[in-house]
Amino acid sequence: MSIPDTRIRYAARQSGISLVELVMFIVVVSVGVVGLLAVQNVTSKSSADPMVRKQALAIAESMLEEVMLMPFTFCDPDDENAETAQTVAECTIDQDNDGAALNGPTPAAETRYSATAPFDNVADYAGFAMNTSGIYDITSGGAAAIAGLGAYKLKPISISRVTTLPNVPASAALLITVTVVDPLGEEITVQGIRTRYAPRTTP
Repeated sequence: MSIPDTRIRYAARQSGISLVELVMFIVVVSVGVVGLLAVQNVTSKSSADPMVRKQALAIAESMLEEVMLMPFTFCDPDDENAETAQTVAECTIDQDNDGAALNGPTPAAETRYSATAPFDNVADYAGFAMNTSGIYDITSGGAAAIAGLGAYKLKPISISRVTTLPNVPASAALLITVTVVDPLGEEITVQGIRTRYAPRTTP
């Protein structure tokens, strides 16, 4: 039985792909590849973000720990009554400016980096910041930023009284808020509450 000529011609026309189909295939694949590469490019650019954020968090947590480990006594540790005072009224130098704003070190000459008059209590850190040229180690004297942390900043530390803790007076609890700005401009904030559990323990 012979195949009609028309069927032979039809089969011949359907074998392989045409030039138009080939061009369309190349165009479609090219568009898909470009899209995938664009997504990969964005992912690659953002891949460092978690590390930057983790570093900022580490700085913030380290600074918060430094503040919270400081004494929180009735009197400033420089006060001669610091180890004996039973109330703030017995202090010559009030450790946290009880009844007043928490706005910086007492005495005012104290600094974080001084070897002779360093910060020696929690409230001294109120308003402290490193927002110009990086993060400084406490032993650096404020002379040089820690290597690799020059693009990070510490915003002014906020210290305020806590009035919502059950059975704890506002004068015996402080809320410490530390905020670090990473090189991308994102802020990381951590908080901690320091209570006056050892009112006569000095460094």
